[in-house]
Amino acid sequence: MENKWFLSMIRDEFRGGKINLEKTHKLLEKLDIQCNYVHVKSIFKDNDRLKQGRITIEEFRSIYRIIAHREEIVEIFNTYSGNQKFLVEKNLLQFLIQEQYILDMSQNIAFEIIQKYEPIEEVKRAHRMSFEGFIRYMGSSECLIFKPDCGRVYQDMTQPLNDYFISSSHNTYLISDQLLGPSDLWGYVSALVKGCRCLEIDCWDGSQNEPIVYHGYTLTSKLLFKTVIQAIHKYAFLTSDYPVVLSLENHCSPSQQEVMADTLQSVFGDALLSDMLDDFPDKLPSPEVLKFKVLVRNKKIGTLRETRERKGSNKHGQVEEFEEIYQDEIKGSETLIGSEDNPGKEDEIISVAGVPLFKKRKVKVALALSDLVIYTKAEKFRSFQHSRLYQQFNESNSIGETEARKLLKLRAHEFVLHTRRFITRIYPKATRTDSSNFNPQEFWNIGCQMVALNFQTPGLPMDLQNGKFLDNGGSGYILKPQFLRDIKTQFNPNKSPNQSDPVTLTIRLISGIQLPPSNHSSSNKADALVILELFGVPNDQTKQQTRVIKRNAFSPRWNETFTFIIQVPELALMRFVVESQGLITGNEFLGQYTLPVLSMNKGYRRVPLFSKMGESLEPASLFVYICKIIICKNRNIEQVHL
Repeated sequence: MENKWFLSMIRDEFRGGKINLEKTHKLLEKLDIQCNYVHVKSIFKDNDRLKQGRITIEEFRSIYRIIAHREEIVEIFNTYSGNQKFLVEKNLLQFLIQEQYILDMSQNIAFEIIQKYEPIEEVKRAHRMSFEGFIRYMGSSECLIFKPDCGRVYQDMTQPLNDYFISSSHNTYLISDQLLGPSDLWGYVSALVKGCRCLEIDCWDGSQNEPIVYHGYTLTSKLLFKTVIQAIHKYAFLTSDYPVVLSLENHCSPSQQEVMADTLQSVFGDALLSDMLDDFPDKLPSPEVLKFKVLVRNKKIGTLRETRERKGSNKHGQVEEFEEIYQDEIKGSETLIGSEDNPGKEDEIISVAGVPLFKKRKVKVALALSDLVIYTKAEKFRSFQHSRLYQQFNESNSIGETEARKLLKLRAHEFVLHTRRFITRIYPKATRTDSSNFNPQEFWNIGCQMVALNFQTPGLPMDLQNGKFLDNGGSGYILKPQFLRDIKTQFNPNKSPNQSDPVTLTIRLISGIQLPPSNHSSSNKADALVILELFGVPNDQTKQQTRVIKRNAFSPRWNETFTFIIQVPELALMRFVVESQGLITGNEFLGQYTLPVLSMNKGYRRVPLFSKMGESLEPASLFVYICKIIICKNRNIEQVHL
């Protein structure tokens, strides 16, 4: 029956005789078999017996079987079919429950899968599944490692904004380095498309009273503020319905601040939040309440009630000036010229015992712009004690990575208590002129809501960023774990937790599927290995690795099992990295995939691979078996499957 179906699908292509490589590739795609052209080319060459660049129908059948009929899938199929040619619904249901952990016990699920993936009509009508149907199901999105439920918004979105991790970018307008590179609208567009919800805009006075956006005191190119806001308006809610925060690093004179205010109001209209919500006079509203809203983060004069009293009045020419005191950083840290902690205003050094520790500066803010700041007022961080005593619910802090890292090491629990109450933004140090990134995990561990990265720079930090925010439908908002929201939390990422149930995660890494060949290979080869990296609290950070499979990128088989005991699974990310071993030049990166541990599907799963730039490498993937067991310290039963 399978032979008859197969011949019926391909016979017409061979009516004119043999077919070439391009037609072979297209015919495989017509049969719903995804193929990497480089691998097809190599396998075609091996099966073209006459070496004429054209193959017979029998040679095509051999190529098809090599690519589609993978041994590891045959073994699973034979186990549940009893070495028969078909799976009946009962067998398929048994596989789904025992191996795929599908909890829907009705036979409808098996029937639906057969109807969706079985290509042979006679088999489908008999409510059975052939091996052809099984391989199509196993290669489908339903068998990906990422849980489908996590691909939609499923978390409680009615908690205050400070209870969420928020996808955030740094110097969003830059698409290269921080000193000479171009500023480009694409920086904003691509960040929004990736689900970023907090964008940074560096604003400076431009000619003809038109504010501009660029990295001050550098040779980066300039954009009109108006053009940036128009681009953000167009793409703001394309990927996510939840609020966008515009973090303004404002260096403009009061007159051009008024132009900024006019632009924000005219472009965003009612989408711009310009008054407090009646139900939220003294606490932050939720992402749900703020759907399709744009929030401005900037310095602010006065209270929210005073802002409301001025609503509708003419604010033209009204400027407020206030003194701001802040700690001066030592050379080489965040406060270089033009950085976020030193926007270049008039500075007066205040000495303490003859040592210049603090600075005082005068800041002028146009009332028109100030009154557009509602729930995201930018306030200089002084100390945890000062924040406890004086910081208001709508005030948020920006802390440079160096200072934040010191606080994390010395006063982690206080940091957690701070981020429980106040939105805290972490940004890269100014010495990262190449737009490199820090590891965001260490700041997620203490509940920092806005960990701002250079989205234009690929690598490990952005892999973690993209992996974390896959969760909750890619909405850019992820509800923080309860222990980072609890008013009585004792959580400290640097100590063994007593508020979390550890998870034992077992991964059997079975094989690779059409991996990207090494750049050093003239055909489709690689000396393939896989590194499994766990990121989370310090005690959970670890990595394990497979052996090397020589000269095989098409179908390397490892069959190796790895076990991880994860103390704080709520914060843990798993990163699969595929490399080609290089003994002289070091290993060559081939692809990676990162996702939250608690978003991992159990059973036989496919791990899709992405390039260093974050592009899909389909069909390149890993074939794994996942088992997660929760160790219930706080429950009567010893363990339960997760």
